[in-house]
Amino acid sequence: MSDKISTFFISAGEPSGDIHAAKLVLSLKKISPNIKFIGNGGDKMIEAGVHVKNHIDTMSVMGFVEVLKNYNRLSKILNDTVSEIQISRPDKLLLIDYPGFNLRLVKKIKHLDIPITYFILPQTWAWKENRILFMKENISDFISIFPFETNWYNSKGLKTYYPGHPFLDEDYKLDKDKIFLKKHNLKSDDSLLVLLPGSRQQEINNHWPVFLETIFLLKEKLPSLRFCLVKSNNVIIKNVPDFIIIESSVTNALKHGTAAISSSGTVNLECALAEIPTIVCYKTSYINWMIFKIFGKVNFISIVNLISEEKIIPELIQSDMTSKKILPPLLEYLSPSSKKRKETIEKYKKIRTKLGSPGVFDRAAKHIISEKDNEK
Repeated sequence: MSDKISTFFISAGEPSGDIHAAKLVLSLKKISPNIKFIGNGGDKMIEAGVHVKNHIDTMSVMGFVEVLKNYNRLSKILNDTVSEIQISRPDKLLLIDYPGFNLRLVKKIKHLDIPITYFILPQTWAWKENRILFMKENISDFISIFPFETNWYNSKGLKTYYPGHPFLDEDYKLDKDKIFLKKHNLKSDDSLLVLLPGSRQQEINNHWPVFLETIFLLKEKLPSLRFCLVKSNNVIIKNVPDFIIIESSVTNALKHGTAAISSSGTVNLECALAEIPTIVCYKTSYINWMIFKIFGKVNFISIVNLISEEKIIPELIQSDMTSKKILPPLLEYLSPSSKKRKETIEKYKKIRTKLGSPGVFDRAAKHIISEKDNEK
């Protein structure tokens, strides 16, 4: 049984992966409290008891150009990770998202014959489908967090397990004790716009100036509107006006939000589950965008629209990401009686039904342990 497992090595490389990996570790510890966890990750994994060798603060980059700029540093981290795995000889390697790094790691350690579970899979259905054959030959276990993705991977011959989406375990109901409201001097009937410019520094640099322009336009039209900026510790955001609330918890902000402006990413799905109508924005370098346009195979960038198979929330990308284009649909979302707001929330409810039920990390942990037992 699970007492045959002594050590897991976990490889996460960005804030969202750190959060999900930490929760997975806690669920694994419920099954087998004596398992040792080492790996690459962040503060959440450290709090969960993982001995972190390389911190995500040195690893979290996105896009072809940014990877090239940081190539030497990332190569050193990759080689250090390989050495650590060779020394520790874990019973299992857990990969969490971060495919550019993690698939290179698999290539370098595959000769060690360590069973590998990949949790939060590369989006090969969107681009780089050529990764499929390598994954099939070298990774023993696949866990997806999207039902459509699970079906896609299974159709390609990779047996994939779906435990549900991690955000199903979050509680987005209003804070009955009103701790958030008291902390930020808010009233329960205040309209609150949640600002989600991104969790990587390059996203902040590209998005925040446009967010600021939009905020000042809104201040003119809706003087009583309040603003909450969700900021992770790994980024620096300059020129934040004094009237903007700063919060570290996405979940707490969304519990009290009216609408949101958000960078494209998994946080869009959090907005949907919290029933917060959202304008999705994204701006990257010209080279990165051209590469995606050439090789990308999806019609939408937001996971909310991908799951729904229709555009239920606006996507403003590259040159379309301007304050003038953000403002009209955002004003509709901020109006409690608007038809568009009500329609969006109704479609959000269908997404929750598609995703499943809470208990995701416990189910994923049981699957990982049972797969390991089967390998013995």
